[in-house]
Order: sequence, then C-alpha cells, then structure tokens
Amino acid sequence: MKVDYIIVGCGLAGVSFGEKLEAKNKSFVVFEDSSQQSSIVAGGLYNPVTLKRFTPVWKSEEQLQTALPVYNQLEKEYNVTLDYKIPVRRRFTSLEEQNNWFEASDKVGLKPFLNTTLIDNNNPKIDAQFKLGEVLSTGRLDTKLLVEKYRADLETKNCLIEESFDYDALSIGHDCVIYKNINAKHIVFAEGFGLKQNPYFNNLPLGGTKGQLLTIHAPDLKLDYVLKSSVFVIPLGNHNYRVGSTYEQKDKTNTITSEARDMLLDKLKTFIKCDFEVLTQVAGVRPTVKDRKPLVGGHQTFKNMYIFNGLGSRGVMIAPYVANQLYNFIENNVAIDAEIDCSRFY
Repeated sequence: MKVDYIIVGCGLAGVSFGEKLEAKNKSFVVFEDSSQQSSIVAGGLYNPVTLKRFTPVWKSEEQLQTALPVYNQLEKEYNVTLDYKIPVRRRFTSLEEQNNWFEASDKVGLKPFLNTTLIDNNNPKIDAQFKLGEVLSTGRLDTKLLVEKYRADLETKNCLIEESFDYDALSIGHDCVIYKNINAKHIVFAEGFGLKQNPYFNNLPLGGTKGQLLTIHAPDLKLDYVLKSSVFVIPLGNHNYRVGSTYEQKDKTNTITSEARDMLLDKLKTFIKCDFEVLTQVAGVRPTVKDRKPLVGGHQTFKNMYIFNGLGSRGVMIAPYVANQLYNFIENNVAIDAEIDCSRFY
C-alpha cells in the first residue's frame, strides 16, 4: 500500500492533521490503539483567556479563526452537533479580583474577550456575592463524539488501523518510510502522552499532567453557562454537568482515584448550594510541556518524520492551528512558529 502519510494517534492532534490532509487530497492511514484518553475525557472548553491570572492565551484570535470552521465542517459532514456556543463566567471572590478583571480588560490580547459589564448572580443555588465576569467567544466541543465519529469515518474508508504501532517495524528510507506493507512519504507521530514510549522523540521534554473529572446530575442547579471558580462546572444538558479538573504531576495512569473525587467535591461544595449526584468519574493524562507550548516539527535526523504533540489542556483551540503549521512546513517548506517548533529543545 502506498500513501502520502502515516499518522500515529487519533486524538485531537491526529483528527486535526487528518482533516488537513483530507482537505488537501492527501492519502493517509491512521494507527490508533486507544491507549490515550485525554482527548476523549476532556472537558472540551475553548476559552481565549487564562482565568486564574486573567492573561491571554497565545495567539488566541488566530487559533479560534482556524479551529471553529474546521469543527463546523465536521458537524456538517457527520450531521451532529459538536460545537456548543456557551458563555464562560468567572466567579469573583473579592473586590480585588473585580479590579484585576477591569485592569486586564485593557490589555492587548484581552480587550476583545473580557466583558467589562459585571454580571449579577441571580441563581440562588450559586454563592457569588461579588458578581461574575464573562468571557466572550467561548464554547464547548464534544470531543468524545468528535473522536468517535472521526474514527468511524476512517473505518468506512479503510484508513484506520486499530493496533499499537511497532517502532521496530519502521524502516526509514531516503524519501519515504516503510512500515510492514505500507510505503509512505511521511510519518507524523500524534500520540499524546504515549510519545514517552517513542524511541524517535522521547528525548523531548514532554511531561504528563493527569486530569480527573466528574459528571454530576443536579436538577436544581439550572446553570446555562460555564462557571469557573476553584473548579469548572460545564453544562452538558439534561441537568448533567462536567466538573473538573485536577492537575496531578506524579501519577501518569488513567486510573481514577477517591482522593481526586473528594478534592473536586470539596471545591465544588464551596460555591454550589444544592444537592447533586455523582454519575461518573474519568481520568486522562494530558501531554504537557514545561513552557506550555506544543511540540511540532521534524526529527533531527530523519527528514520525513514529524511530531504533533504537547497540546496540553487547550487542544480544542490549538490543534487545527498546529495542523496548519505542520502541513505548511512539510509540504510548502514554511517555517513553524518558533514558539512551538520542537527544534527549540534540540
């Protein structure tokens, strides 16, 4: 079999790069063994502001302009709703936080996204006496449904190979890569935290931050926006809400823990004043980098081998942008943004 590309991994990175290849009429196959869960269990928020310190997300406007049309096109192709436009509101705990919000709203990169009219809390089930600040241009992507639909679509096109990738079976030629019976011009590793097992790129400083989330059922809460306090509360419909997330550095497994559950519930109960039932708990390891930027670019030695990784907790926003960067680098010899080029660590 001859193809233009082999993609290893089918999370948000693999989906975004596959969509870019399809738009450019490039042939490809995707290897996926379902070992990584971060894209599937993610909260799926896209939000151009870091709400802990009121700082702008890197290239947020460009990311949104690139990402949202991609998801809109996939919605049309699969005849499903993936992108839910929903406000994100920050719960203030003091007048000082309100003042910091107003100061931040004049900063470059934040002005288009911070509503300077504070919102009164009219929900008796929420404790927010210092009002709420609203972020603009936000939403939630159903990442689980996206990945499921995309994989099913690949299956129908005979482009999905559901098995673990065997690095020992890969041969590198002068102008191609050969894997078993597949001859490809290029190979792109989009394995998430699974990159740690990759002998070609495991020298890069990819960390892993484990995140755990709860889904709760709270009929009395009646929340029609995403609430950010010490944890996020994300409406899912039918009185269900996603609550998260944890950021754990030592544990690199997908195993849920009672400690994480208790911590999320303790934080939630500080500002939610109604009964609720915990329905599910999930965990995944985010692929993170110490400078909080993706790892994208070519291998030091093998010119037809590439990496697409390190999307962290903002994969929904940044994945299509990074896919464009990598595609233009490979096909058109256009330099990748220096901030995300993996060569910054070589």
